[in-house]
Amino acid sequence: MDFSAKMLRDDALKGKVIVVTGGGSGLGKAMTHYFMELGAKVAITSRDIEKLQNTAKELETETGGTCLAVQCDVRHYEQVEAMLQEVLKTYGKVDVLLNNAAGNFISPTERLSANAFDTVIDIVLKGSKNCTLAFGKHWIDTKQSAATVLNIVTTYAFTGSAYVVPSAAAKAGVLAMTRSLAVEWAKYGIRTNAIAPGPFPTKGAWDRLLPGDLADKFDLSKKVPLKRVGNHQELANLAAYLVSDFSAYINGEVIVIDGGEWLKGAGEFNLLEAIPEELWDQLELMIKAKKNN
Repeated sequence: MDFSAKMLRDDALKGKVIVVTGGGSGLGKAMTHYFMELGAKVAITSRDIEKLQNTAKELETETGGTCLAVQCDVRHYEQVEAMLQEVLKTYGKVDVLLNNAAGNFISPTERLSANAFDTVIDIVLKGSKNCTLAFGKHWIDTKQSAATVLNIVTTYAFTGSAYVVPSAAAKAGVLAMTRSLAVEWAKYGIRTNAIAPGPFPTKGAWDRLLPGDLADKFDLSKKVPLKRVGNHQELANLAAYLVSDFSAYINGEVIVIDGGEWLKGAGEFNLLEAIPEELWDQLELMIKAKKNN
């Protein structure tokens, strides 16, 4: 079976304007690529404008579509508002917000500084709140008839997981916001849904989460009943469906795409209990080295 096959018809997102936070690489880039193939105009945001601009050019060349790179640190509300205004100035409207920007690293919680904990909370929960609030206020004020917020959460948002406590807490908050606003903002024509992906390895994120040979020692595909990790196109297919008009009656849902992983063993990183104390010292040094590169 070809897990990289595309699901929707070519014009499924024609006329839509989509903003993807954290769209410069990894899963955000994969979803943006497919959105553009389906006819959407997309704006991608992150703190690294050079990386964004390179990604935007690459995606436009590959898809023939339109991609706007906008620098924005989602932790700061004023930057989010400025980003929204730039998108509106360029495209005239925005139909979809995809809250994809995230930060995470593995660590025993007692080893974390308060600042390290805050960094993850600020990017994931505060960043999603900032974008959702800014875009929601705009849609409500302008009486836009149909808009969509799609949040990327995780299965441990509802199970919890050891060794990624800041991320679990932040993602749980995003999930609660998703379900709450699905009810409160439906009257304005705003749908709010979430995707909870299982293992979808990306170079940047997985190097930070499982540095060195840790990915081989703790092969997450072995935890998945289907005995494999996800293909990026599979996630892009689901995301495209949820932001399309085909899913107009889906609201307030979190859709898990993990091959059955969380049902087999709750807490994606609980298996790290097997790491000895001395190895955590080595891992901290490796993670810090990755962060500084």
